[in-house]
Amino acid sequence: MKITDDIKYIGVNDHKVDLFEGQYVVPNGMSYNSYVIMDEKIAVMDTVDKNFTHEWLDNLAEALDGRKPDYLVVQHMEPDHSANIANFLSIYPDAVVVSSQKAFAMMKNFFGTDYEARRIVVGEGSTLSLGKHTLTFVTAPMVHWPEVIVTYDSLDKVLFSADGFGKFGALDAEEDWACEARRYYIGIVGKYGPQVQALLKKAATLDIQTICPLHGPVLTENLGYYLNLYDIWSSYRAESDGIMIAYTSVYGNTKSAVDLLAESLKKKGCPKVVVSDLARCDMAEAVEDAFRYGKLVLATTTYNADIFPFMRTFIHHLTERNFQNRTIALIENGSWAPLAAKVMRSMFEGSKNITFTDTTVKILSALNDESKAQIESLANELCQEYLARRDDTADKNDMSALFNIGYGLYVVTSRDGNRDNGLIVNTVSQVTSTPNRIAVTINKKNYSHHVIKQTGVMNVNCLDESAPFSVFETFGFKSGRTADKFENIDELRSENGLRFLPAYINSFMSLKVESYVDLDTHGMFICSVTEARVISSRSTMTYTYYQNNVKPKPQTEGKKGYVCKVCGWVYEGDTLPEDIVCPLCKHGYADFEEIK
Repeated sequence: MKITDDIKYIGVNDHKVDLFEGQYVVPNGMSYNSYVIMDEKIAVMDTVDKNFTHEWLDNLAEALDGRKPDYLVVQHMEPDHSANIANFLSIYPDAVVVSSQKAFAMMKNFFGTDYEARRIVVGEGSTLSLGKHTLTFVTAPMVHWPEVIVTYDSLDKVLFSADGFGKFGALDAEEDWACEARRYYIGIVGKYGPQVQALLKKAATLDIQTICPLHGPVLTENLGYYLNLYDIWSSYRAESDGIMIAYTSVYGNTKSAVDLLAESLKKKGCPKVVVSDLARCDMAEAVEDAFRYGKLVLATTTYNADIFPFMRTFIHHLTERNFQNRTIALIENGSWAPLAAKVMRSMFEGSKNITFTDTTVKILSALNDESKAQIESLANELCQEYLARRDDTADKNDMSALFNIGYGLYVVTSRDGNRDNGLIVNTVSQVTSTPNRIAVTINKKNYSHHVIKQTGVMNVNCLDESAPFSVFETFGFKSGRTADKFENIDELRSENGLRFLPAYINSFMSLKVESYVDLDTHGMFICSVTEARVISSRSTMTYTYYQNNVKPKPQTEGKKGYVCKVCGWVYEGDTLPEDIVCPLCKHGYADFEEIK
């Protein structure tokens, strides 16, 4: 397979493997990827599993077409990639191994030698020239072993990503990338989200046009799609809107409760309800779904004064992979001493940002009127935001939405007649309660100010603490005059015809401008409330929370200059130009501070 004019694929497909790493079902097999870069010097990128030695060496010989390789780059020491290092070096005795210091220590464990006489040790930022191609090495510790490096070819703009961006399945399998890549990532790499986030930040500084992983297809198009999914997975955010129900049932009574809840959730507007019987399903797929959706219902029986074994195993899989930032609901069943809810709750004590529903369903052997009512109450609680989004079920006069106004951060949406627009503001306040009046202050330089001045209407979306930095990039770092800020965002509109956000908000208010106060650089719109909806009970994002938990920490170590206080972009230099404009968030001189 030709990747570029100089880079060839020499990997293999494995259709005999049934369990990858001894635990993950792989009905469509696996690929073990290896590549060769042909230049004045030739570099082979990783080897393959021991069961495919001769097939791989044949592929390599065909690609070399009579030439001899100069380097073997070892990015990752798991045996499915490193098993043929010794075989390679035996056949090509003049070749040199290029890898990290920790990888060479592992080679001694695996092969009895660390190849001290024929090796090059590389680390962060090390380079290797092949002629036209220069390889730059980037350390990726704990993604997902400590010795891992990834490699960037600056000529063809190719990232050799080790296990990153891999998936289950052989290359000749016809299947959706995201499904098996998600199961692969969460099962194998999921524990190491912070380390993946660190690697993504490094990758963001590179011009990448092709990603060559060690498992799965070479990625050449729409790379933003794959990078965005990895950002979501590694920051433990919900990828899809929906609810997963995981259950065990001995005699069918817990299953009956789950079926009743699932039907109620669907009727109340939940866009996706996934139900998994943990005794029968693929456990890895169940874990994948728990991470994919933002809400999880756990239903099980009390068993030996504990919980049913499959449920305990499932929760252990979640917590060992740093399950966090989720809402969890509990259903317990017990005939004489129900303990399941207490045990399940205690298993998440070490997990971050877990919110348990107010309603816990208790079943005594079988469903009765009381437990059925609890299920209905739980469905209402879980579907609060779905009910609030729908015109036919929303309470459009819920003035408790105004309680979510504070010194927070908001997305103000408007429409110029042809295009929907939105911007980030932090100056929204309730000025009177009888009648309700809201003041919104907007910089006159913003296109939204111009639009709202003409139309007299806007929506104020109260961001909650789940909002990622990408929301601020979308609505705060570019102009609505030239950018479509709602691209790829589900369309939801309030009664006034304006958009409101389908996620990351706890409420919104539709406002009608009643008067205007000119504040020189800004304009203050005094507005009445025409519609108010509470979407969820999540806490409003304050400016302090944004600064401490959402805004990326600026990379200032070893640098001299100034940093943008809004987005963290660094200007390196002795003097900050007075006319500087941050290339990311477009803020000016006043929003920079000196690096100290």
